[in-house]
Amino acid sequence: MSDFCAYIDRELPRFREELETFLRIPSISTDSERAGDVRACAGWVAEHLAAAGVPGAEVIETGGHPIVVAERIHAPDAPTVLVYGHYDVQPSEPDELWSSPPFEPTVRDGRLYARGAVDDKGQVHMHIKALETRLATGAGVPVNLKLVIEGEEEVGSRHLAAFLSENAERLACDAVLISDTGMFSPDLPCITTGLRGIVYTEINVFGPASDLHSGSYGGAVVNPANALAAILAGLRDDRGRATVPGYYDAVRPITERERADLERLPMDDETLRAGVGAPALGGEAGFSALERLWYRPTLDVNGMLSGFTGEGSKTVLPSRAMAKVSMRLVPDQDPAQVIEAFEARVHELAPEGVTVEIKRSHGGAPWVADTGHPIFGAASAALESGFGAPPAFVREGGSIPIVQAFEETFEAPALLIGFALPGCNMHAPDEWIDLGVYRNGIAALADLYGRLTDGLN
Repeated sequence: MSDFCAYIDRELPRFREELETFLRIPSISTDSERAGDVRACAGWVAEHLAAAGVPGAEVIETGGHPIVVAERIHAPDAPTVLVYGHYDVQPSEPDELWSSPPFEPTVRDGRLYARGAVDDKGQVHMHIKALETRLATGAGVPVNLKLVIEGEEEVGSRHLAAFLSENAERLACDAVLISDTGMFSPDLPCITTGLRGIVYTEINVFGPASDLHSGSYGGAVVNPANALAAILAGLRDDRGRATVPGYYDAVRPITERERADLERLPMDDETLRAGVGAPALGGEAGFSALERLWYRPTLDVNGMLSGFTGEGSKTVLPSRAMAKVSMRLVPDQDPAQVIEAFEARVHELAPEGVTVEIKRSHGGAPWVADTGHPIFGAASAALESGFGAPPAFVREGGSIPIVQAFEETFEAPALLIGFALPGCNMHAPDEWIDLGVYRNGIAALADLYGRLTDGLN
């Protein structure tokens, strides 16, 4: 490990210069006018993988933005690890809220600010430099490597699942290593062991054929906005629990190990409340904020629209009302069962005098890791070597559907190790990565690549 650290510290200025060049490429996958930049960014990744010692990197077409695939197969009997990341980034708007231009990397107070600094270019670059560090110091990489770095994560990885299926034999592996998550503080590394699933819907409530004068018809005709408000209110009880039948039947209880991990974290309800600027926290009664975020399902309104919303007043009784409603799911909830029960509950709550239609949008199953797998011990030791503290096992409240795609395609465990810190402004102006974490993360990953044989044999 000391040889790795010496090499990293000597080369760190160059590493940072390379990262800044990477961040200057505006690889915004949602913007068709940036397609050339996205493609150029894929070429940059392939070139730097090859320079790090991973030969044969290819930029492969998908029907959308390309995927970079690289392989280093040197030992037929050794286990194979597939590393996943993404080089595309979120749009930068509103640009006027950035303290410095989003695609002009700027260092302030030990942080590197730029779009993609931590999501996910910075984390991809850490893997590239970790591999370079091992190979340049003569340590080698005892596992076979396959890397898949895509350009459509920020638009839902729309071609990735098909790509994995079509290339399942070529990409076959014993484990998947993903760095697109976070840690709680610069000296407390984390391994993410669970993600919530999601069901997303749109409720439309229809009443009269057109908007009506509220004085002439109010009180005689059912108001779709009132009806929708009643439906939404009825979907949760006064303890913050969803009233969808059977909603909690399959939810796993929180274990003692998970509660112990929560107690290690430098986060409590008041810290979270202050961080988001809310007057108070809410949610399902009987659980802490982190328990509600990671281990309990939710039902939330994400948007509402009805009637007159312009300046001034207009005495209108709207002809329709709409709400976007999502449910975050936890193991072992089944999205297919949840959506059926949800739709039945919405229709049950709808009053006479309106028609209700429900549109199904996207969905994904929850994911939880088998932390008893030896790869988690190897990862824990490597993170402790890089950061000086054993990692905490944490979950995330969001959804990363590609994790399930990898596990189902290759029947291999996924290991999620991330380096984003709280408040790093992913998807927001002034996104940043902590440069100390960047350095220590490279060291930890370099160490991890040497331990993976123990975790997979």
